[in-house]
Amino acid sequence: MRKIGAIILVIALCVAAISGCSGNKEDGRSDSSIGDKKEVKDEVIIAIQSEPENGFDPTTGWGHGTTPLIQSTLVEYTQDMSIVNDLATNYTISEDGTKWVFTIRDDAYYTDGEPVKASDVAFTFNTAKISQSSLDLTYLVSCEVTGDYEATFTLNAPNSTFINTIATTGIVPEHAYSDKYANDPIGSGPWKFVQWNKGEQVILEANEDYYGNVPAIKKAVLVFMDEDAAFAAARAGQVDVALTSATHATQDIDGMRIEAVTTLDNRGFTLPIIPAGATSESGYPAGNDVTSNLAIRKAIAYCIDREQIARDALNGFATPAYSENDGMPWNNPDVKIEADIEKAKKFLAEDGWEDVDGDGIVEKNGLKAEFKCIYPSGDSVRQAIAMAAAEQVKEIGINIVVEGLSWDEISKRMFSDAVLMGWGSSNPYTSYLLFHSKNKLRDDYYNPEGFNNATVDGYLDAALHAGTSEEAYDNWKLAQWDGTTGTSMRGECPWVWLVNIQHIYYVADGLDIGDQQLHEHGASWTLVQNLRDWRWK
Repeated sequence: MRKIGAIILVIALCVAAISGCSGNKEDGRSDSSIGDKKEVKDEVIIAIQSEPENGFDPTTGWGHGTTPLIQSTLVEYTQDMSIVNDLATNYTISEDGTKWVFTIRDDAYYTDGEPVKASDVAFTFNTAKISQSSLDLTYLVSCEVTGDYEATFTLNAPNSTFINTIATTGIVPEHAYSDKYANDPIGSGPWKFVQWNKGEQVILEANEDYYGNVPAIKKAVLVFMDEDAAFAAARAGQVDVALTSATHATQDIDGMRIEAVTTLDNRGFTLPIIPAGATSESGYPAGNDVTSNLAIRKAIAYCIDREQIARDALNGFATPAYSENDGMPWNNPDVKIEADIEKAKKFLAEDGWEDVDGDGIVEKNGLKAEFKCIYPSGDSVRQAIAMAAAEQVKEIGINIVVEGLSWDEISKRMFSDAVLMGWGSSNPYTSYLLFHSKNKLRDDYYNPEGFNNATVDGYLDAALHAGTSEEAYDNWKLAQWDGTTGTSMRGECPWVWLVNIQHIYYVADGLDIGDQQLHEHGASWTLVQNLRDWRWK
């Protein structure tokens, strides 16, 4: 836990930074008073946990999956997760799906006064392709300038998820790009970068020359704090918004309210589906003799009461989860299952699992139905979920030993132990990464369980390379469950999905944080993707 003295120091730095950057003599604020900040009603201090690892450069992953804030995107998500034009005014796709032509607006400018041009679009995506970061553009052949305000993308094959990538990739200025850009970026988005004190905070100001609706909040300070420090700062009145968790959100703070946001940020067990004896990409032990048994996996899936976990372990701040993309248009509604203890026991009995020695744990051929489930230590939510699920499966004679570890240790053991993992994305490509066989046993957390199913691979490939969204959606759904096999708990069950956690924040009374989009995995930057819509009442 961070000491209170450290919290005060960080807050003091925030206040000093706000004062120094705003020249606040004109707005009537004293240089050292946070209380006066609340009287101005055009600034906000937000306590979040996640700091950008590689800075604010979209070509190396910044903003991918959410909204880059500082930079504009060609298209963007609306509140209901449909896609509309942003920097683009129009786009067309060739009949074979390999040519995407974007026309961009002629009234967009970077904060240094230079116009945004098609050459910047081409530079952004060609640079991102070369960087080979978390932004997967291996299918992009090139992006070329075909007019001052027209850029043409050439793909090596149709890609139904390309538009989702476009929606979260900020455009960078070719004329101002260098190896220092990530630490001092300029863009054409609704927010202007001011300052980044690494490990402490980032300061943004409203871009008054933004081509869209200029933010009502004129200055935003995002302070990087862990959960306990954020709670203490909120109680002290030092922040306007503080990220918290379901295990802490039962405590009241004067002058603040709880905002719980619906998400597709799921939590569940990954279960190794191959027997012990294999190795991962990096040579770590892979496979598990207990979880490789389908009857074990399905019994766990069907015995879990997800409503109870949401209610009792997470104080009601969660909903049952049945897939990696609950609520999205490409999710198969048939993957939903109901808790059924007797059905779970039947799976085990029919496969020969029984409690021979009377110790409460079933066994088969001398093998006990017992395995470890690991989670990142310090994560109270994952710990609570894992413990609650482990307690429930005892009723059917399966013993899950819950253990907290560092992510470094998890990255070595995730191929042989169950992991209380989390995902959730507005891009269906996540399903491809999670379950396509070419991603199995790699070091990137996507398919540590070693899932390998040729039929599913066929559906995933067809979905990814579909010419229309409708065709893609049909195949994403079939990959989950086609009536015989699939990635879902009704199928091969490489995951036992448990709950979609709500993202929870303490918010100062009088601060409107707008209509939040359906949040993805990660509760920090998803909160502020609509920051331009925030306002003080």
